[in-house]
Amino acid sequence: MNVLVINAGSSSLKYQLLNMENETLLAKGGVERVEDYLQALDQVRQELTEPVHAVGHRVVHGGESLKESVLITDDVLAEIERCSEFAPLHNPVNIACIRAATEIFGADVPNVAVFDTAFHATMPQHAYLFALPYEYYEQYGIRRYGFHGTSHKFVSQRCAELMGKPKEQLKLITCHLGQGCSITAIDGGRVIDTSMGFTPLDGFMMGTRSGGVDPSAVLYLMKKENWSPDQASDVLNKQSGALGISGVSNDERDIKVAAEQGNARARLSREMLRYQIRKFVGAYAAALNGVDAIVFTGGIGENNWDTRQAICEGLTYLGVNINADVNAVRVRDGQLRISTDDSRVAVWVIPTNEELLIARETTQLI
Repeated sequence: MNVLVINAGSSSLKYQLLNMENETLLAKGGVERVEDYLQALDQVRQELTEPVHAVGHRVVHGGESLKESVLITDDVLAEIERCSEFAPLHNPVNIACIRAATEIFGADVPNVAVFDTAFHATMPQHAYLFALPYEYYEQYGIRRYGFHGTSHKFVSQRCAELMGKPKEQLKLITCHLGQGCSITAIDGGRVIDTSMGFTPLDGFMMGTRSGGVDPSAVLYLMKKENWSPDQASDVLNKQSGALGISGVSNDERDIKVAAEQGNARARLSREMLRYQIRKFVGAYAAALNGVDAIVFTGGIGENNWDTRQAICEGLTYLGVNINADVNAVRVRDGQLRISTDDSRVAVWVIPTNEELLIARETTQLI
C-alpha cells in the first residue's frame, strides 16, 4: 500500500509517497508559493508515477476532542475547523488540503489526520492546566496542549527499539531542537509533561520565539511601546529567541560562526539556549522520578555536537557521561548512542522521521 503524506504550510506543501509494505520512500517533493491547494495537489498527482492508496495529513491542532489519529469524516473535519481558533495559521490550511485531496484522489482513497497535539493528550490535568481561574479552561479550553507530537512519538519509539526494551519500561526525555524547540517527558510511552503550551510559543527560547516570559514583562512592554495584541505576538513569535538575543540570525549555524568570531551576543544566545535546555531536562527528570534515556533530535539536536556536549556536561548529577569522540561524529541518516557504557543515563541522537510516523498511523487506521 502506498501512502501519500502531506505536510502543508501557510504557502507551501511538502509531500512524501511511501510504500508501507517495506517502508521505502517512492517520491518526495514540494510546491512553493501556494495560493490554491487544489491546484497544488493536482500538480503533485501529475508528478507521481505510482498510485496513491491513502493520504495521511499532518494536522497541527486537534484540541481536547481529537486525541489520536483518525480517519477523516465530515464530523472530524468540522472539529478540525472548530480548533482553527487555536491554530489560525495552520488548521485552515490543513482543512484546505484535506478537501483538495478528496477531490483530486477521489472519495475511495481514505484520508487520515495525524495531530501534532495528540501524543501529548496523556498529560495529567495537574501538568496541563495553567493556574488561571478554572472557568477559562472550561469556557475557552485554555491549557497546555503541546506540539511536535509526531517527532517526540517517533524518536521515543525508536529509542525503545534501540535499547531493546518495551516502551512501557522506560522513562525518556526527548529533546526536539530546531527552529522550533520542545522537550517532552515520557513515562512508559505516555507523555506526562511537555514544554510547549497553549501555543508553540511557550517553553524555552527558539529561533525567533521567546519561550516563557514573565507575563508582566509583556504587559509592561505593551504599555511602553503601545503595542496591540497582534504587535506583541509578532515580537514574541518572530523577533525574539536566538534572533532577538544574538542580533545576527535565527539560524544556529550563523550564530555559531559569529560566536567563534568573537560576537558576544552570539555567544550569549548559545549559552542561554543550552542553559534553558538543561533546566527543562532537570525538571523533567524530577517529574519522571528518574530517567533512563535522553534523546536529541531536530536540526540542532542532530547536527550540533558542541551544543549536545555542553548540555550533557551540565547533567553529570544525573549520571550522564558522554563519549566526546563519538558525540563529534555526524549522524546523517542513522542514529548514535553518545553516552559511555558506564553512564547511568543513555544519551541518543536519533533523526526524526515524522512522515514515516504519519504513514504508519495512516496504515494502521485503514
